[in-house]
Amino acid sequence: MTTSYDVIIIGGSYAGLSAALGLGRALKQVLVLDSGAPCNRQTPHSHNFLTHDGATPAAIAATARAEVQLYATVHFKKGIAIKGQANEEGFHIETAAGEHFQAKKLLFATGVVDEMPAIKGFAESWGISVLHCPYCHGYEVRNTPTGILANGEVAFEFARLISNWTKALTLFTNGIATLPAEQLEKISANRIAVNDKEILEITQVQGRIHQLIFKDGTWQSINVLYARPPFRQHCTIPETLGCQLTATGHIEVNLSQQTSVPGVFAAGDTTTPSRSLSVAVAAGTAAAATINRELVAAAFG
Repeated sequence: MTTSYDVIIIGGSYAGLSAALGLGRALKQVLVLDSGAPCNRQTPHSHNFLTHDGATPAAIAATARAEVQLYATVHFKKGIAIKGQANEEGFHIETAAGEHFQAKKLLFATGVVDEMPAIKGFAESWGISVLHCPYCHGYEVRNTPTGILANGEVAFEFARLISNWTKALTLFTNGIATLPAEQLEKISANRIAVNDKEILEITQVQGRIHQLIFKDGTWQSINVLYARPPFRQHCTIPETLGCQLTATGHIEVNLSQQTSVPGVFAAGDTTTPSRSLSVAVAAGTAAAATINRELVAAAFG
């Protein structure tokens, strides 16, 4: 049995919920299909989001979901989409549980999966004291002993940015530094230390870093470590439908969150390196407006 909707939103975190709110208010029949495992589930607090600064990500999402559930045309189902196919009516989605759904439009708000390096303690500290974004968390750890785990061009950009929040800063390249000499000179001129020892372990308690232990047996105490590990798309259906990816591996969208495939939209972390709640919410709102406009135009004739 296949249940039909105007729109299926795959992913029920901030971008997905924001889009569901907009579409619910536009009287559209919407299914929000969500796995219930957001990528920021370890993060204790969210910041830089007006009216919710300092709240837990889970609390913000719970409030948002409660608000969206007030709209009778928005339906929720826990599940994982595993297959997607275009057809004459729009798109067909199949879940891991064998459920089948049909919609005129699709919105992917599925986020990304961060691929943790083989450093003991890294995954346990991710989102707590191993951080990806100074705009989200830098204020809370300002002026404290801070590390950056990076090498090459990204290391220089990261070091320059993080120096805004602390001067007690060390760049850990985890092997021979590959930065150009000119960049290393600028880093040194700004009194940022460079440590090229290979990291064996991050010692931590409940995700709070104490020390970096190096393979040569030495160690260094820090409070926080910034890192940008590689990632992959959480859901591969957009690629199977033909959606183009950017050079960085994000789903390519325009300002209205439209992908390269007509009728398919994407929003949130799956489309941008700016991984913040406010950006995700704004993208969901933009996607909802465009989706509704296309549905209305098609119905109007």
